[in-house]
Amino acid sequence: MALKIGQLAPDFNLTSHTGASVKLSDYRGKNVVLAFFPLAWTPV
Repeated sequence: MALKIGQLAPDFNLTSHTGASVKLSDYRGKNVVLAFFPLAWTPV
């Protein structure tokens, strides 16, 4: 899914490294950086 500049990202849920559920909408109005490290298995 391509987004245009200024368009809001769709809401989604992810599981953090601690196992907690993180929802994008919980951070609405804040800057968010999503980092993904496949198969890293170590804390960042």
